Amino acid sequence: MAFSNLGMGDIRTDLAFEAHELASGRIGAPIPGVQRQSEEKGVAKVIRVSIQTPEAGQALGKQPGYYVTIESQSLRGRDKDELEEVAKIIAEEIQGYIRGFNFTEDDTALVVGLGNWNATPDALGPKVVEKVLVTRHLFQSSPPEKRGGLRPVCAISPGVLGITGVETSEIVAGIVQRIKPQFLLVIDALASRDTERMGSTVQIANTGINPGSGIGNRRLGLTQQILGVPVIALGVPTVVEAKTIIHDALDQVSGLRNMPSDQGARKEVINRVLSPYFRDLIVTPKEIDILIQDISRVLAGAINIALHPEVTPEEVFRYLD
Repeated sequence: MAFSNLGMGDIRTDLAFEAHELASGRIGAPIPGVQRQSEEKGVAKVIRVSIQTPEAGQALGKQPGYYVTIESQSLRGRDKDELEEVAKIIAEEIQGYIRGFNFTEDDTALVVGLGNWNATPDALGPKVVEKVLVTRHLFQSSPPEKRGGLRPVCAISPGVLGITGVETSEIVAGIVQRIKPQFLLVIDALASRDTERMGSTVQIANTGINPGSGIGNRRLGLTQQILGVPVIALGVPTVVEAKTIIHDALDQVSGLRNMPSDQGARKEVINRVLSPYFRDLIVTPKEIDILIQDISRVLAGAINIALHPEVTPEEVFRYLD
């Protein structure tokens, strides 16, 4: 589970557009070196953030790169048609990243599902990997005319350091060195600074990811610089910090009472409420098991559509069912 510390009044988020909102709100002006666009696509809103300079990245607490966020309340509903529509939108965005790297249909993709399969809010990556259409082994035993427009895809869910005793990045680096994929597609659970975005938002980035940092335990990253191949990262917020919820509640109270906002006093109140045992408490929705089940199907469907050019969405979802 990833989590970036922005140093902005202890409000932290993994979502680039949230980081941009926090940073620009803090200084009261646009952040130089950041471009943001948004558009409506069916049942979803797509927000694109391009962080173009190291200085802009430092201001946002994010690596320079291209971040796409798909927001849709349909992800928290149970309407199968709407969920599949969101999956198609996500697939289009993944395909955009693949085209941006100039990969061919024959280039091998390694799908990596990060997270702890024993902890439901952190089990998104392993759950997605269970549903990915893996085909690399077929390419080793089938003639080209029998491959049916499939890309060679392999997948791994490496677990977490506490289970394996091995850094996730070390496991993935060994696999990359051995099988030599052209690119990685990495899935992880994220954290948001807004409870409304838990389970309703998907972020895609070309900057890789740092497993374990969501609980303040920043591990060696899965990035192109470390692994030597491009990394496309997908993430969904499944948790929010308790201090963020209290911060928002105090915002509401001060707004209702027309009270000035004193950040120092606010921070002291939050620390007093959560100290000494719950300062790092994180919160997840009570229906998280259902959310993980539905969202893992959506992400797996999107990945299967994006990676296999000749497989139709209808065939993908028939496979998932």
